[in-house]
Amino acid sequence: MNGVSIRTAVSGDHASISDLLRSAFQGSDEDDLVSRLRQDHDVVLELVALKQEAMVGHILFSRLKVTGTRDFDAVALAPLAVSPDYQGQAIGSELVRSAHEHLAYAGEKLSVVLGEPEYYGRFGYEHRRASGFASQYQGEYLQALAFGDAPSSGTLIYAAAFGVL
Repeated sequence: MNGVSIRTAVSGDHASISDLLRSAFQGSDEDDLVSRLRQDHDVVLELVALKQEAMVGHILFSRLKVTGTRDFDAVALAPLAVSPDYQGQAIGSELVRSAHEHLAYAGEKLSVVLGEPEYYGRFGYEHRRASGFASQYQGEYLQALAFGDAPSSGTLIYAAAFGVL
């Protein structure tokens, strides 16, 4: 994939990830979110994309609870970032696909994202799959993807870090 490697993020990556997030999102909100998710131990999976040892992409999934007829652990994708200099080179797509493989292998059953339907739909996310969930983010941009047997209704409880946004 164009000389890009993907691996699990380590603590030594945090400063580079912070720089990447601030550049990609032109502000500090996503960087603050990631820092808080780490601090609260709500990170389920965090991957980075490297090109010639330079940090060019990042994806994070945090713990999401589904409450209802049966309580269920799920994951929330946020954020996904690619360095502005490397956008349009399929790095974000490769991060999502690689993360999905890790999550499915780890036994996760449901992933939720709040994002552009056309983009995330390429990976199997659908609003229809998320439409039965009660959420402060409910709407066409709330989408879900099931890797296995997962509930299709209930209330989505995001990690506390999302409440600070």
